[in-house]
Amino acid sequence: MSDREAKKELALELLAHIEDEELSLAEIIDRLEAVTTSPSLTREILDDAEKRGLIEREDGRLRTRTGGTFVRFESQVVQKKGAFTCRRCGASISTGHFVQFQSDELGPFGPSCVRKVLGRE
Repeated sequence: MSDREAKKELALELLAHIEDEELSLAEIIDRLEAVTTSPSLTREILDDAEKRGLIEREDGRLRTRTGGTFVRFESQVVQKKGAFTCRRCGASISTGHFVQFQSDELGPFGPSCVRKVLGRE
């Protein structure tokens, strides 16, 4: 699997686990930037997410699939000690939070950013 395909699958898993029911396009892109900053890949991810039924687009808003899966913080978010940079905000952190998905691991994030990315804030 190419790096591009691996990123796409990871982003699709992230979208499948977002707990917010409705988000603006900007909010979705903010979350996808944890995986990629490529505009063309982001478009592909959103198109594939719509085809797979993970999201519905309407008037610049995106609705996530209700009743979808969610991340179990106790088992799917692993904390690691070290010197990290948060993938979302760029802050230096000494404890990285990594989300364990089937296709790959996503992180590191600080404690508030991991919640924001997953729609828990």
